[in-house]
Amino acid sequence: MQRRVTGIGGVFFKSSNPDSLRAWYVKHLGLPLDESGYVVFSGTEKEPSGAASHTVWNPFAADTDYFAPSKAPFMINFRVADLDGLLKLLKKEGVKVDPKRDDSEFGKFGWIMDPEGNKIELWEPPLPRKPKAKKKPARKKGK
Repeated sequence: MQRRVTGIGGVFFKSSNPDSLRAWYVKHLGLPLDESGYVVFSGTEKEPSGAASHTVWNPFAADTDYFAPSKAPFMINFRVADLDGLLKLLKKEGVKVDPKRDDSEFGKFGWIMDPEGNKIELWEPPLPRKPKAKKKPARKKGK
């Protein structure tokens, strides 16, 4: 059987003051924030793009609805190799699959609910971008 999950893509949780909490983690644990305010841990596995895999850590505002309909104060993001195929399979298996999808430069995203009502984000990293073909110079007539 093909692996369904290839790793953890991120750990997200609610906070009453995300900026203050990020600062605490930076000061006391040395977590390195990127320009977006996320902490990105690089892994040893390779993404389909050839880039090193990574795991994101990020607190969200306490009033975020991004985890809805889950009442849990957290959401785990799992990296997957074939989002569409996995979601079809999970639906056949009776898993509650959110019909919403997101496809962006960051990859493909889909969501499911576990039996306890926790929202789980599934993420298929983007494939490598194909280099643009160079135009051949026009040939002059008679040559």
